Amino acid sequence: MSEALLEAVGVRRSFPTGDGVVDVLQQVDLRIHPGERVAILGASGVGKSTLLHILGTLDRPSSGQVLLRGEDLARRDRGALARFRNESLGFVFQFHHLLPEFNALENVMMPGLVGGRSAAEMRERAARLLGEVGLEHRLGHPVGKLSGGERQRVAVARALVLEPALVLADEPTGNLDPKTGDQVLELLLQMNRVHGTALVIVTHSPTLASRLDRRTEIVDGILEELTGPA
Repeated sequence: MSEALLEAVGVRRSFPTGDGVVDVLQQVDLRIHPGERVAILGASGVGKSTLLHILGTLDRPSSGQVLLRGEDLARRDRGALARFRNESLGFVFQFHHLLPEFNALENVMMPGLVGGRSAAEMRERAARLLGEVGLEHRLGHPVGKLSGGERQRVAVARALVLEPALVLADEPTGNLDPKTGDQVLELLLQMNRVHGTALVIVTHSPTLASRLDRRTEIVDGILEELTGPA
């Protein structure tokens, strides 16, 4: 097995409440290898999104480490972490979080423009990816005029535009009808096959999880590896 791309080691996350401190995650360990496809299952509120945010350095663990190819990401300052997220990670959320004042092409270009890439380079990359996701005829459309499935496809293209090593997807089909949701999942799997991008998908759907290489589940704050048929 190759070296882990990203690794959570002994990750805990606690939140203060009116009744004391709640441990949402307890001693979570997870290794993600290049090109791997991993599902994180669990009931609502068990900490799936919290774990994804910690893996993506959008949140910090109360204790434990997140390692990138063996390097503790906590040692990087905020600017370095922002560059890491922009250049090495792609994010797809249940609600696409597109910028409504921009069209589809501009939304996909945005990560590169923020990172200092040239507009010409990003325009070419964005147009190519939108073609790959079947939206070559929607480049100039305001995102508010796209369907829910089209918006999520724009979000997938945006997540991949800087060729990240890893895409973190939080219920990417949860706000879509079953047919459109299956199309978006197939698109993510196709991008994994074509570009070799590792995938971590948070989902409550055992059917979706069964299409990935590995299935894990959060139970009582612990991440368990699932084996056997889905």
